[in-house]
Amino acid sequence: MDCCTAVEREIDKVLSKFTCLQDHTNRTIGELINSIQSIRNELLEVPDDQELTATQALILSQSVKRIREAVSRMSTEHKDLHGSVSKVGKAVDRNFVSDFSVITTDGAFDGETKIKLLNEVIAEHFLRQGMLDVAEALNEDAMLHLDNARKEPFLELHRILGALKVQDLRPALEWAEANRQKLMEQNSSLEFKLHRLYFVDLIRRGPENQVEALMYTRNFAPFANQHVRELQILMGSLLYLKQGLENSPYVTLLDPIYWEEICDVFTRDACSLMGLSVESPLSVSIRAGCHALPPLLSIRQVMNERRVPGVWANKDELPVEIDMGMEYIYHSTFACPILRQQSTDNNPPLRLVCGHVISRDALNKLANGNKVKCPYCPVEQLPSEAKQIFF
Repeated sequence: MDCCTAVEREIDKVLSKFTCLQDHTNRTIGELINSIQSIRNELLEVPDDQELTATQALILSQSVKRIREAVSRMSTEHKDLHGSVSKVGKAVDRNFVSDFSVITTDGAFDGETKIKLLNEVIAEHFLRQGMLDVAEALNEDAMLHLDNARKEPFLELHRILGALKVQDLRPALEWAEANRQKLMEQNSSLEFKLHRLYFVDLIRRGPENQVEALMYTRNFAPFANQHVRELQILMGSLLYLKQGLENSPYVTLLDPIYWEEICDVFTRDACSLMGLSVESPLSVSIRAGCHALPPLLSIRQVMNERRVPGVWANKDELPVEIDMGMEYIYHSTFACPILRQQSTDNNPPLRLVCGHVISRDALNKLANGNKVKCPYCPVEQLPSEAKQIFF
């Protein structure tokens, strides 16, 4: 994003200069045309057999000189504009590196197994997005052989989401009622929110649906304890059937945001029941990669300038810490209490026989001959007795 902003600033400078040059050129040419037209009209009034006076000749000479100076000045300004345009190209080259191979891991996707896994992730992404024909084409071309049992949940998910987007609640209500027990186990409010939307729609239609609305309130019985305040508001809205909700204190019940919310809640809970993340792993990986790419390219450029490319020899580990934010934190990170360093593949956490955990580097530093004494308790052990643990 910083790279795009830097290039955008250069483009804005060029556009600003171009606009100023265009206005100045048009104004100058207009003034010259008016001046020449005035001189022409004056010369037309002079008889053909009469010579120009000294004053007229001087005015004509000054006009020619002024035109030449204006043309020269506009040519110089035009050349300056070319310089600004070339700076945009330099800014693009400086901020966007086309060779990303310097930060890639060689052989990351080599092998039939890895390629198949990558294609499956892409196919699943298309299924999540509802692009079923694209997913099916990839399934055939890559010979993934995804069975219908794996595709069916996505088909149902998008069928229900499609209905919700046109404010049809029935498919979602049927799904929520069929999975009520599982939804209640994960403390979901999906079914209640679906019933609330259906109830509000009945009230919105006017007094002729009063009986149906009252009968529909029976669907709120399973949620009475968890949504007391919301149910009080819904029951209070019944008092304004005749004048309409849009003219009542309960007009917020008609806010379109409730329909946007229900799509998000359904997607989240449905993915949770299917054991899937709410977002596609492919989209999360791409966003995380775009976030991490600029600092990685910057550190690689610094290494090349200082001629120390060997510092980043192991591409399985990052040469610098990149703050991705809480959104991308999925696993616990172990920090050695002795060396105050985070664990890595080359320096993993090890469990001592007493139960305390330290890093491998700390274990090697604490080793005294064939014995290691735990830094937190008097237990001694052999270095080989430490077991690597995985978070």
